[in-house]
Amino acid sequence: MKKQERRHFTPEQKSKILREHHLDKVPVSDLCEKYKLQPSVFYGWQRALFERAPQVFVESRTTPAETVKRELGEKVEHLEAKLVKKDAVIAELSEALVDLKKELGEL
Repeated sequence: MKKQERRHFTPEQKSKILREHHLDKVPVSDLCEKYKLQPSVFYGWQRALFERAPQVFVESRTTPAETVKRELGEKVEHLEAKLVKKDAVIAELSEALVDLKKELGEL
């Protein structure tokens, strides 16, 4: 007997199926039959949707420009920290080089 491959639904397909249940009031059993889903899969999608729902309301308060500004600020902070670390490594290596040259009598 050949093993069945798993089907993968896109986020758009999942939201369409969940929307049918919540907005169009289609029973879960009908949706599971129509899309050949296990009810546990449907309820897993629903749980994930409601767990992430608060993020939608938080993000809706910020404008796209504010979001971009925040992301750029985070990136700048990350790059500045990386630059400080690089400068520290260069300073340490330079000091070691000067010490070595002194030992060898080149300075």
